[in-house]
Amino acid sequence: MGTTESSLVDTVRARPGLLLVAVLGGLLLVDLLAKLAGVSVGPIGGALSVDRFRSNLWSGLVIGLVIGLAGIGLSLTYSILSFANFSHGDLVSTGAFTGWGVAFLIAGFGDVPVRTLLSVRDAGSASPGDIGAHILTTPGAILVGLVAAFVVTAAVALALDRAFYKPMRDRDGISILIASIGAALIVRYLLQFVYGSDRRGITASVDASNLVFGPLGISIDAHELTIVVAALGLMLAMHFMLQRTKLGTAMRAMADNKDLALITGIPAERVVTATWIIGGGLAGASGYLYVLLRGTIQFDFGWLLLLLIFAAVILGGIGSVYGVIAGGLVIGVVFTTSTIWIPSDFNQAAAFAVMILMLLLRPEGLFGGVSTA
Repeated sequence: MGTTESSLVDTVRARPGLLLVAVLGGLLLVDLLAKLAGVSVGPIGGALSVDRFRSNLWSGLVIGLVIGLAGIGLSLTYSILSFANFSHGDLVSTGAFTGWGVAFLIAGFGDVPVRTLLSVRDAGSASPGDIGAHILTTPGAILVGLVAAFVVTAAVALALDRAFYKPMRDRDGISILIASIGAALIVRYLLQFVYGSDRRGITASVDASNLVFGPLGISIDAHELTIVVAALGLMLAMHFMLQRTKLGTAMRAMADNKDLALITGIPAERVVTATWIIGGGLAGASGYLYVLLRGTIQFDFGWLLLLLIFAAVILGGIGSVYGVIAGGLVIGVVFTTSTIWIPSDFNQAAAFAVMILMLLLRPEGLFGGVSTA
């Protein structure tokens, strides 16, 4: 018993910040419980309905799944290619625009002129919402759009690799990082040139589209349920690929020890190609699903989302696919539940505060270490 107490004291002395975080976390928990109970004692407590808390938690999980899905590609790129890809956020935007362009074409086929469907600068003001793009009314269009987002973004990611990154494969990480920023600017302003800079509404509203789950006491939008099913399906497919296929084994070997992998005969260039295809495709799919959740689209939203994606990657452990999924869920929940204590304008700051605390207390992240598994 004495040994355990001594070890605890030594840990606190070595990492005093850990004690501060524990105290702060305890106070927030007490305050939350007091709010839910409707008790107020000085600055502690207040009023918070259970329904609102459940809603915040659910929204955080949905957002967290999208962020985690987007972060998988970023984590793969870092672990196998050893550089932080700043064009990843604009791949997210690419998937959103291309996927919804296809969904729009299918949902409005025969009703709206093609130029309007493509939503180019001078194509008018119609949007997918004007023709009823919704999972309950046009499920085929939504599904085909998701597939298109994956395929087109994977192709764009591979093209960026061949144009910018492959010729610089032997350069240092800083050079490739700067090249990725240049690639991000090219993709972003091509999107702005083609689609314009206005924010557009995408999804239509449908009466009685919410599904009520009595035992959980929450009302779930049909699009949110679609996002959860699609994101979990893609994550499970990624898990199966990493653990049960030769490609997954090769990717894990490249992430663990690139030189040893090359000596054992693993085709490095094929693994790199697969990394860009899978990572880019998942980025595009996540952008498409994020727009399905938010209901609006803008040319630079992926760049703005990139900071949260990086936060999830760092929080989960740089290079860990499973870590970034866990990190995305944490970031998403913090992003939504922090509004209980602070204005919604500052919820991103709360997410980054959690990331900074992780860097201070556990620099290797939740799943610690550079590993795809």
